[in-house]
Amino acid sequence: MNPQAHESYGQQGLTLADRLGVWLSQRAIRRRLPKRNDLEVLELGCGYRATQLIALEPKLKRGIGVDFQIAPELQTLERFTFHQGTIEEILPKLKSETLDVVMLISVLEHLAEPQFVIQSAWRVIRPSGMLLVNVPTWVGKRFLELSAFRLGFSPKVEIDDHKMYYGKRDLWPMLVRAGFKPSEIRLRYHKFGLNLFAAAKKADLGRHD
Repeated sequence: MNPQAHESYGQQGLTLADRLGVWLSQRAIRRRLPKRNDLEVLELGCGYRATQLIALEPKLKRGIGVDFQIAPELQTLERFTFHQGTIEEILPKLKSETLDVVMLISVLEHLAEPQFVIQSAWRVIRPSGMLLVNVPTWVGKRFLELSAFRLGFSPKVEIDDHKMYYGKRDLWPMLVRAGFKPSEIRLRYHKFGLNLFAAAKKADLGRHD
């Protein structure tokens, strides 16, 4: 995401480094998705072509994507609905407890109010549903800035828009404050420690197992 330019991720194409990052994120997502083929999934900051969301089509009953700009041809896809605008504008309009999975993949670091977005994501997730988050780490900060500012391998504007980097100590309390129980949060570093991946399950208070 790049709020300053109101341009969606991937709108100008993806670099080789970007494509590798997307592929590694897809692997992490698939490991944590519920083992069903009727999922209702929301991706916040899905990117211009919603690559990761559309890749999940065989497992979806319904997919919803949100970003500044969406490729026009995606609006014709049967199982998908796309909203153009900011996450902060659109997320509060979605109904509570209607989604199985919400994804924030390489998005949280761009947001001015990440706690509000995590809290709102918790609201729209059904009991026993999941929030999946991928964020760059403080170790990753050094490599991302080297890649963008010195080597030119990544878009400078993308990294200039980062407002935060995350370790487990940064992300864990945000998830707990939003309503996720510590026993239902899984955090692990991946992409050689450059990223942190979180899977947080919303407790089903009606179950006692």
